Amino acid sequence: MVRQSKKHSMLMILMLVMGMVLAACGAQDAQTAVVSGATEAAPVVNTAVTIGQTAVATPAAVETIGAPMETATGTGAGAGAGTTGEDNSTDKGELIIYASLPLSGPSRGQTVSTVNGMKLALEQSGGAAGGYKVRFQALDDSTAAAQKWTPEQESANAQRAIRDKATVYLGTFNSGAAAVSIPILNAAGIPMISPANTAIDLTKKGAEPKLLASLYTKGERNYFRVVPNDAIQGPAGAVYAKELGATKVYILHDQETYGLGIARAFQGKAKEIGLEEVGFEGIDAKAGSFASVMQKVVDSGADFVYFGGLTDTKGPQLVKDLREIEPDPEAIKFLGPDGILDSGFIEAGGEATEGTYGTVATTPIEKLKGPGAEFVEAYQEAYGAKPEAYAIFGYDAMGVALAAIDKAGSKDPKDVLAALKNLGEYSGALGTFSFDKDGDTTLRQMNAYQVKNGEWTWVKELTVE
Repeated sequence: MVRQSKKHSMLMILMLVMGMVLAACGAQDAQTAVVSGATEAAPVVNTAVTIGQTAVATPAAVETIGAPMETATGTGAGAGAGTTGEDNSTDKGELIIYASLPLSGPSRGQTVSTVNGMKLALEQSGGAAGGYKVRFQALDDSTAAAQKWTPEQESANAQRAIRDKATVYLGTFNSGAAAVSIPILNAAGIPMISPANTAIDLTKKGAEPKLLASLYTKGERNYFRVVPNDAIQGPAGAVYAKELGATKVYILHDQETYGLGIARAFQGKAKEIGLEEVGFEGIDAKAGSFASVMQKVVDSGADFVYFGGLTDTKGPQLVKDLREIEPDPEAIKFLGPDGILDSGFIEAGGEATEGTYGTVATTPIEKLKGPGAEFVEAYQEAYGAKPEAYAIFGYDAMGVALAAIDKAGSKDPKDVLAALKNLGEYSGALGTFSFDKDGDTTLRQMNAYQVKNGEWTWVKELTVE
């Protein structure tokens, strides 16, 4: 009996150990179903909301929108203002739409608001398009370590879209990230719609013509954007600089696709309209200080600095270092493109950002009318805060995707791509627009803002030539 009891006890222990191992394996399997491989992008924290100008994150979760919602149709900026509402049935099954944006680091407030705009458009469509239930997930193309998008993470997101047979890919936020994912998705024929990329070379020949030649080598063009490109924004910024009294301009850029491209676009127009260029320089965005760069700016006699770059690529630090040497924001004015026009820029730069100028396609929310105003009202009702600059572009990017799926009546990416190329005029929150043969929007509006009392404040609509 004693011997039998020992055997029984050993058996029980063995069974318990095996159970624990199996349970651990099951947990690991569940985890790898969401994140597979060391470079796989984690599903996004899509439960963050924007309060005032600050994004407040709630616990991480995989945000999935699919089932129709009771308040999804016929309210706010619904059908006709960003969503088609043509087919809210889901009898054909399910399809996947992925988004890819940097959800860590200084851009987080802006990108979470952009994703919220996408979610709102999908909710107003009843969570369906073309007879399919739409499952939406936003992927993070940034890392906690880098605090910005990385090529590895963006590549992983694009590969995941292919592996999971996504119908549409909404992204990216950064033009450099788009240069990574466009050729990957081009090979698979997955349409890509960006709410924020403005680099010229993604669609047309610009400062880096070799880049354009490298993007669409495996198939027909698959990339579209709902925001005007920098062939519009750069020159508009130069004209605005002259209006502000600029005579001698020092041009800086972050050496990335977007930053260099818009700096070149600004440079060309500045020369044309008679502004004297006293410097053109790329910065090392990994540096902690730019005091020496700003000393060169002051010594050059510049009365104006233009920065082609982002909040993430040290825009706030440049301003801080400039104001250490020249505290008066009117003595040497600082202008940047839409890459710095977010709340993160002000949070990171503090009082030094006061008086900074910026350009962006977005019309101020208080001046929006019709569908645009309805979007703002619906966004505030849904999220309890004002939308940041690119939320409305996220909203229309999703709306365009859903309209193309409705038109195709298919979840096959190649069918949806064909529908996008033949979509014609689309009436969204941004207005009525279409895509040209290169995938660029026909919208051309551009606006100037300035930091006043700690907030980006609209100044005027810019002349676009």
